[in-house]
Amino acid sequence: MALFPSSALNPGVRKREVFGWVMYDFANSGYTTVVITAVFAAYFVGGIAKGAPWGAFAWTLSLSIAYAIVMLTMPVIGAWADLRAAKKRVLMLVTAGCVLGTAALALTAQLQGPAAVALAMLLIIVSNTFYSYGESLTGAFLPELATAEGMGKVSGWGWGFGYVGGMLTLGLCLAYVLWAQAQGLPAAHFVPVTMLVTAAIYGVAACATFALLPERAHPAADAGRVSWADSWRQLRQTFEQARAFSDFMWLLACTVAYQGGVAVAITLAAIYAEQVIGFKPQETMILIFALNSAAALGAFGFGYLQDRIGHRISLAGTLVAWIAVCVIAGSVTTKGGFWCAAAIAGLAMGSSQSAGRAMTGVLAPPRQVGEFFGLWSFATRLASIVGPLSYGAITWMTGGNQRIAIFSTAVLFVAGLLLLLPIDMKRGRAAALAAG
Repeated sequence: MALFPSSALNPGVRKREVFGWVMYDFANSGYTTVVITAVFAAYFVGGIAKGAPWGAFAWTLSLSIAYAIVMLTMPVIGAWADLRAAKKRVLMLVTAGCVLGTAALALTAQLQGPAAVALAMLLIIVSNTFYSYGESLTGAFLPELATAEGMGKVSGWGWGFGYVGGMLTLGLCLAYVLWAQAQGLPAAHFVPVTMLVTAAIYGVAACATFALLPERAHPAADAGRVSWADSWRQLRQTFEQARAFSDFMWLLACTVAYQGGVAVAITLAAIYAEQVIGFKPQETMILIFALNSAAALGAFGFGYLQDRIGHRISLAGTLVAWIAVCVIAGSVTTKGGFWCAAAIAGLAMGSSQSAGRAMTGVLAPPRQVGEFFGLWSFATRLASIVGPLSYGAITWMTGGNQRIAIFSTAVLFVAGLLLLLPIDMKRGRAAALAAG
């Protein structure tokens, strides 16, 4: 925490509050690392779906349903939280929902056939919906903590520390998996344990956030009478003023494009590594561990670079790296070649995601941070539908050819580069401050 100056923080903000904030990234990253990327994704396709051709599509469909729910509800939840200054209270509730949903995934190993598939899909929808709510709400605290000039650093610290949490969770799970395999135990035994470990770390680490991070926002004068209709009215007013927030709207479009590609890497890396390159489950977990290590370094270091050279140029550099990842991953046939793609992907993953969050913080009006981060979540979740679902559909239509699907993912990053061009951060920041 001593690696960034106090000048990066808003007046009155203490570094212990920032530590509490980054601890939520630490807490929830185990969910994406273990459940969505490394363990449960591959287990769903190979174990629950028994390697059926529709397995990858069913997995991406489950995630897409969750993301659709978030798209339809998170912006208005954010607007309601702004009006009532209730971000922290809502964050506590959705955290409990994700922790319980993750722990319940352990039950899927007790069933077989369609019942197991249905239960797994339902619990993924529930847990991922609550996870997404939490990611949006914690992001909305960023503008309260950091100045516009220091937002890249603080966002990078949070995202980088999040990868540390993801690696810790994955490391504990990997240790147990290796022990269980040495004992001859099947995946139906050790996968449920990894779900319980992930849920426990999420719940315990998030308590530091709830203890240290205050709610700095002030409720509206008539907050006691604020209804969901008022939240919808506020959201509608924002869209009616879309021209005033044109740079933010361009950022949302850019986010839909490039985050669609990032979502492919997060949700399908383990499946691609095992089914196309030939990785074994324990090798996949080591690969994901290394990818998260690179992502942590990328997020930590990139935040400083972002504040120095500018948000737009920085994000553009990461998108070029992502295009290279797609080309390499789709071309190589060896594990060593795929390791090269994964190393670049790790550096690009942490930096690109942290950059998008910081840019949102800069362009969000101070009184509407929950709402604008809700709109950011709308974009990221739409991206998480467009990217993985198109990947799964292309794989299905080509008879299981995931190489064609990974090459196609590069188009999303090219689109992100093009949509980044119209954004003027200084103009967008002025519009945000003018809106209050």
